[in-house]
Order: sequence, then C-alpha cells, then structure tokens
Amino acid sequence: MLSVDSLNQYYGGSHILRGLSFEAKLGEVTVVLGRNGVGKTTLLKSLMGVVPVKSGSIKLDGSDITRATSYERARRGIGYVPQGREIFGRLTVEDNLRMGLATKPGHTPIPAELFELFPVLKQMLGRRGGDLSGGQQQQLAIARALAAGPKLLILDEPTEGIQPSIIKDIGRVIRWLADRRTMAIVLVEQYYDFAAELADQYLVMERGEIIARGRGSEMEANGVRALMSI
Repeated sequence: MLSVDSLNQYYGGSHILRGLSFEAKLGEVTVVLGRNGVGKTTLLKSLMGVVPVKSGSIKLDGSDITRATSYERARRGIGYVPQGREIFGRLTVEDNLRMGLATKPGHTPIPAELFELFPVLKQMLGRRGGDLSGGQQQQLAIARALAAGPKLLILDEPTEGIQPSIIKDIGRVIRWLADRRTMAIVLVEQYYDFAAELADQYLVMERGEIIARGRGSEMEANGVRALMSI
C-alpha cells in the first residue's frame, strides 16, 4: 500500500532523514521505533506532505505522491493522527468528526462504525473537544482520521500521556483495523510493549536511518528493546 524509496529530508543544513526505504503492506501494522530526535515524526510529516522531501519517492497504492499536497494525499486515502492529537478544542466532538469528512460530499454521514469502535464519542457528540480528557481526545483524533475510510492510517505516538485502560482500547482498535485488511497502518511509538504487541513489521531508527528491521514476532529475539536505548 505504501512504498518509500531513498527518502531524504533536511532542516536547514541538517540531514534529518537519510535514504529511508521501506514498505507498509495492506492488513499489517508497521511500527517505527526509536528515541526522541531520530526523525520519526519528520518521517510521518513527510509521508503526509506536511514537509516537502528533498529527494526520494513515496508511492501510495502504486501512485507517486511525492510532490502531492497534504490535502491531495488526504483525498487519495491517507489518514493522519499527529503527535499531540491536535483536535479542534472549541468545536464539538461531532464537528471534529465532520472535519474528517472534509474530502467527502457535504451530506456524507458520520460512519456509525466509529461509535462502535469508540462508544464514548457517541455519548459526547455535543461536548467541546477541549473539554474531553486526554484519552478521549486521542480516541476522537483517531476516529476523525478514520472517518473518510483511509487506505493508509498514520499514527504518531498515540499512547503519549494516555491512561492504561484507554491504551488497551486503542491497541484493540488498531489490531482490528489491520486484521480487517482494508488499510495499511504505520505507527510511531516509544512504548515498547505496546509496539511489540501490535507490530507485524518493525523498523528501528537512529540518526535519521533505519538501523534494524524485521517481523514483529522477532522483536524480542532480535534485541529491539536494547536498540531503543542506544
């Protein structure tokens, strides 16, 4: 579903992403691991078109999107859950969800499936997003990204600052979405146990490069936990 080839990104004179190449397959969770500052969030912003890439290519479902704008990528089927959630705090839960339908015709209803995945949102449709707890806001951010039915779902540290019970709920939803085989999922995460539980494929980054990769079932045997502390 997603193919990244020789991706390079600079901030000023700093070489942030260094020749990254990988694929994310339909029905799989690709987990990107690494310490703070190794380029994980920059990678996701590059995939979404928030920052332009210097060189390399990004393909979605066989089509080159390397130079496409963020809104074009959203139309083509990328859903993005940024670090820190970035919901609209003054808008209601319902309006936040409708923002996820911005690429669809105006009469498109909010998918009922979202309330099956996150029942708390149905109870809070009229409440402002800023009044929700951190965990509820994260659920809202994921639901907003899912509203348009993406082919690729990108999540940047969805467990950050979230209580354990909601982390379990989010993990359950991510696994269910992958197993349904209608999308590929790229998940950036620092919480090793959460990542290991979900990963079909893992990538470990250090200084803008992928230094290790493999199947999720091999993470423990391959010493990935130790690599994250290098």
